Order: sequence, then structure tokens, then C-alpha cells
Amino acid sequence: MSLSVKPQSLDESNLRDWLGAQAVALGFDGLRITDTHLGPATERLQEWLADGRHGHMEYMQRHAELLSDPELLVPGTVRVICVSMNYLPLKTDFDAEWQRLEDPTQAVVSMYARGRDYHKVLRNRLQEFAGLIEERIGKLGYRVFTDSAPLMEVELARKAGLGWRGKHTLLLNRESGSTFFLGEILVDVPLPIDQEIEEHCGTCTSCIDVCPTQAITAPYQLDARRCISYLTIENPEAIPVEFRRAMGNRVYGCDDCQLICPWNKFAKRTELPDFAQRHGLGQASLLHLWSWTEAEFGQRHEGSAIRRIGYSRWRRNIAVAMGNALANPDVAELDKSAIRLALTEALTGADALVAEHIEWALASYKAYN
Repeated sequence: MSLSVKPQSLDESNLRDWLGAQAVALGFDGLRITDTHLGPATERLQEWLADGRHGHMEYMQRHAELLSDPELLVPGTVRVICVSMNYLPLKTDFDAEWQRLEDPTQAVVSMYARGRDYHKVLRNRLQEFAGLIEERIGKLGYRVFTDSAPLMEVELARKAGLGWRGKHTLLLNRESGSTFFLGEILVDVPLPIDQEIEEHCGTCTSCIDVCPTQAITAPYQLDARRCISYLTIENPEAIPVEFRRAMGNRVYGCDDCQLICPWNKFAKRTELPDFAQRHGLGQASLLHLWSWTEAEFGQRHEGSAIRRIGYSRWRRNIAVAMGNALANPDVAELDKSAIRLALTEALTGADALVAEHIEWALASYKAYN
């Protein structure tokens, strides 16, 4: 990219207000602007990678240099427009979410993944936003991103003032808690920069205390290799045995650190239909999701972020949850019989990854009953 906008076109006193208003009109809930300098965050990234806490996310290691400098990712970038978009549907009830976690026969899918793929939703709106900016100030060089490139999104958003970094490493703000997506437009024009905001976690350690696998090893320190979200989504291999019991009935992601966070009591709901749950993912039982064929998995997760993990990982995750149900003394024997039958019938045609988890699940029944 190259600087292509005359400086005087950026001096309008109402430009910043216009940007904020356009962002809201497009469905975004926040907009802030920062430069490309990430400072100490790059050193922390290098330490995190050196410790191997990224697990199988090798792309982070490969693109560490790009992660550290947005201008290397898109040459000519001088500003990053950071936006947020709330994703909690109107009827989201945190108490009900906790209750589902306590019912071993139910399948728990992370709240953000129950609707349309956020990558597509945000990217389309960011592209439209960039076009509107160009109409307003003239031709500019830009690229839009949302969790789709080697970019330190949370750190850029924190620096821009969209929130502060919580002890669970997610971004938090007073209006939306942590239940929002992030998106960016990298531009080659010197837009006015916003200021960082103060942190407001205080002495609270609820997110650290509640983590089922102790993945938050210290305030602001996350070991992805222990995180259920990583284990069920990014991890391509077997779920380590030492974490399978702690997974409970979580089959895609984990929301515990968000459900417990006091700031999420104030989390705004969204009226965007894109993030409304589809195919009953907020109420589905393990047996129901297990019954889906590969074709049904592909069809029902069309346009969903879940489809990316593929059928095998999906079955792997559900098999672990079913094993935990079989090991739970509170689950009725009738339910256990149905789960055992479903697992046994699937074993013959299962691939090696899924078969190992099915065998572990069936062994759980023998060990705990």
C-alpha cells in the first residue's frame, strides 16, 4: 500500500464521529484506531512461542515476524481500524448455560459458534465499511481481517482502547464484557489515534479459578495446550488422556472463564440474526449430535465455524463427552445403555482417531460402574 489520501482530507473535525456512526450502522458495536507499534507484546509473544504454549498452532511460529508487525503483513500500513461486534443472542441465559454443563447427557457448544461463521459476517461488513471510507476520504490502500491472518488482534484492539486484557487473556470492556468478535482494517492513511483504557479486573481471579484444566497458569498467561477450546478445535490429534475428564460435556470450545466473569453480567446482547443459534446447538444432547452422519455434519454446519474442524474431530470430541457421561454416577442406566449402544455400533466404521476415543469411552463405563 502507499499513502494516497491528501492530508487535508483527514482534517475534518467530524471524521472520527462519522467513522463511529458508520461502524454502528453496519452492525459493529465499537470502533477505535491505533498505530502499528506493538511494543512489549512482541517480546511476550516470542517467550510464549519459545515455551511451546501454542501447541500444534505451528502457523503462529511460522508467522511470528508478521504477527509482531502489521506493516510487514501489509506494507504501507500506518493505522489499524479496530472494531468489535457483540455475538450473544437476545435470549442467552448464563444460568441456563451453567445448568447444561451440569447435565452430562447434554452437548455443550461454545456460545460464539452456534450461529453463522463470524469470519464471513465480519469480513463482508468490514469490506463494505472500507468502501464507504474510500468514498468519504478518497482512494486508500487497505486490507480487512478478522481472525484470518497472522495479526495480534487482541493486542491491537487493547492498544486502540476497545478494552483491556483480562486475566484469561481475552479482551474485556464495560459494555460487552468479553462476548464480542474483533475485526480490523489495515489502512495507509494517518487517521487520528485513540487512547488505551484502564484495566478493571482488580483482584478478581474468577477466570483462573474456574478453568477446568488450569490452562490459565497465571494472570494473563494461557497455556493453549491445556485449554479445552484449543483441545477441541485446534488440536488435530488425540485429546490427551489427562484432560478428558475435565472436558466434561464440552464438545466444541469452552466458555467457563466468560460465564464466570463479573463483567459479562453486563454483556450486551445482539439483535443480529447471524449469531442466533442454528440446528438446536444450544439444547442438543450428545446422542443427537452423535447420530449425525458425515453428510449431515457438513450440511448442518454449512456456513458455520464448526465445519472447519471436520467430522473426525467432531466425533472425537463427542466420544470423550459420552465417556464422561458413562463414568458419571448421576446418569441414569437407561441413558448409559443408549450411549454404549451408539458407541459400540460406530466403532467398526470409525477412523483410528475416533476409534481410540470410542474405546476409551466404553472403558469408562467398565471402570466406573
